Amino acid sequence: MRRTRTLLAGLLAAGAALTGVVTAAPVAVADAPSPTAAASASGSAAPVTTSGTSFLTATTLAPGQDAVVTGSTGDYLYWAFGASAGQTDTVTVNVTLPQASDRHGPQTWTVDLFDGLRRRQACTAGPQTGTADQNTGSLSLSCTLRQIRSWAEPWSGDPLPGSYYVRLSVTDVPQNDLGLATQVRVHVSGKGGVDDAQPEGGSLKAPLVPPVNPGATGAPTAAATPSASAAPSPGGATVAAPAAVKSHWYTDLFSGWNDRWFWTLGGAALASLAGVGGYTLTRHPRGHRRTVERTVTRVYESERA
Repeated sequence: MRRTRTLLAGLLAAGAALTGVVTAAPVAVADAPSPTAAASASGSAAPVTTSGTSFLTATTLAPGQDAVVTGSTGDYLYWAFGASAGQTDTVTVNVTLPQASDRHGPQTWTVDLFDGLRRRQACTAGPQTGTADQNTGSLSLSCTLRQIRSWAEPWSGDPLPGSYYVRLSVTDVPQNDLGLATQVRVHVSGKGGVDDAQPEGGSLKAPLVPPVNPGATGAPTAAATPSASAAPSPGGATVAAPAAVKSHWYTDLFSGWNDRWFWTLGGAALASLAGVGGYTLTRHPRGHRRTVERTVTRVYESERA
């Protein structure tokens, strides 16, 4: 009897321990902060480690997000970020060059900024281009855009709200240094402001965010529906539906396999006309010569008589 009581007490203790573990487990999971929450609590997102090789493959940078990329000397590196009206954005680039023992001369790097229409924007401040000697370990570049305006004339080329592209490239480097590993850090900072952001009371209907559809053709497919053609693209712009093609009574005559018959008959007619014309120009050359000889002989005999 005593042994039974001891066994029952042990089972009850084990059950209580398992119940406490199961009950405490969700609390521990709920209290543990997620990586996203930790990043938002710190105030900055994790830096991206990739870059694009063209405008279509540019890596997008979120507000307050940096880019830390390891690339090769001579490659074009592209990033994209969004800018709103009234901001004055500054792009800062820090390039860690290869070791001096592996390099063969100075290197010149350039950072360029383009708007959503891929127009090159001028920099108002900062060293946009820099040259590093062979013994220099790093190079700092920066470019400050003009204030983003909410409306501008088409001929002005002023920066408008939308997507902006950052292109980093090396413009002058010894041939032997191409392909060396470099580390690049890109930081985009924006300063807010509304001074002269909306000139003359104008407004922009939509930001300059071009539709990016890699691999898609410009011609609509036969299976495309009106709703699919009017759907917004990943870039944020709306693609207009293709216009309907007008047909006439003679449309079917000059389309499809009928084109071959028209070209064949037309070519045969032209060849026949060319043959007839050539025969007319060159026919009876001997008879014509005899006629000329007879005429000359008659004239000579009449003069002689």
